[in-house]
Amino acid sequence: MKIELLHLLEGADQAKGLTVVIDVFRAFSLECYLFSRGAEKIYAVGAEETARQMKTEHPDYVMVGERGGVILPGFDYGNSPSQTEGADLMGKTVIHTTSAGTQGLVHASAAGAEEILTGSLVNASAIASYVRKKNPAEVSLVCMGICGKDPAPEDELCGRYIRSLLTGEKLDMGREILTLANEPTVAKFFDEGMQEIFPVKDFILCIEYDRFPFVLKVRKCTDDIFEISKSEV
Repeated sequence: MKIELLHLLEGADQAKGLTVVIDVFRAFSLECYLFSRGAEKIYAVGAEETARQMKTEHPDYVMVGERGGVILPGFDYGNSPSQTEGADLMGKTVIHTTSAGTQGLVHASAAGAEEILTGSLVNASAIASYVRKKNPAEVSLVCMGICGKDPAPEDELCGRYIRSLLTGEKLDMGREILTLANEPTVAKFFDEGMQEIFPVKDFILCIEYDRFPFVLKVRKCTDDIFEISKSEV
């Protein structure tokens, strides 16, 4: 099994084989939590305009999304695991659009990835178990970073962790998480003035690695719309 650790949108453009598009803070961590709270289906959407059109056609769908971390005007929720904790999602369909993760799906799909999973720390072991069972010739672990343009240490850690689970490499996750908390790009979660946008609880929920025993599979509907479904491992 050839395992490639790729980075940002240009990495997504090089995706091959079974591809895991990683966005820890917060898109693909959030999607795991949304499914755990009863969501039946999630549509990850690249463009804001596409998301709004879907809402017009399906008024009962729940709108979740951000740009620059900030909830989009008129949306039901921002891209926050903690701020959606009280949401009534049982049996509902969610439209989800973000700055990095969903853009990565668009690019990886266009690159010709054979199969796409979303990636996060909260279901990293499940992802590794799924990949081992599939035993593909090529695996692409795409660390999406900040808006797909700048590296993010949490996505890099997730990519390295999944790779370590596949190769048998030892990775001290306790130490890695402590190091992560000191990264400048994580400081926003501990900034009192940013709690409305980046609650500290989001950081806590997103680094709770191996919490969920399922993977999230991606099915392309159009060039800009992807159906996300939960699959137990």
